[in-house]
Amino acid sequence: MDCIFCKIIAGEIPSEFLYRDEKMVIIRDIDPKARLHYLAIPVRHYARIEEGTDRDRADLASILAKIAELAPTLGLANGYRLVVNQGDDAGQTVHHLHIHVMGGQTLDFPDLRRE
Repeated sequence: MDCIFCKIIAGEIPSEFLYRDEKMVIIRDIDPKARLHYLAIPVRHYARIEEGTDRDRADLASILAKIAELAPTLGLANGYRLVVNQGDDAGQTVHHLHIHVMGGQTLDFPDLRRE
């Protein structure tokens, strides 16, 4: 498999893990869209939520709870945004499910409606 996130998780590509357990890793995004921008990446590979198993969905619930628990230590005590891009139209560029965790500033929400 030629997945960059799988290679990072396996240690084939060096990366600083801000957090790691049997379900996920958290790393800094290399192209940040906020002052603080992390990626929470499930250890098990699947591209989209609907492709995951019941176990994967249970792991996602645990991952979300762990993000909330870690938020203060990640500098996100005043709030954060979670984004999951699902497919090409949503901007998913790495097809291994991951959660963008962004904060450290007041975040706008862009108006993307087309008139």
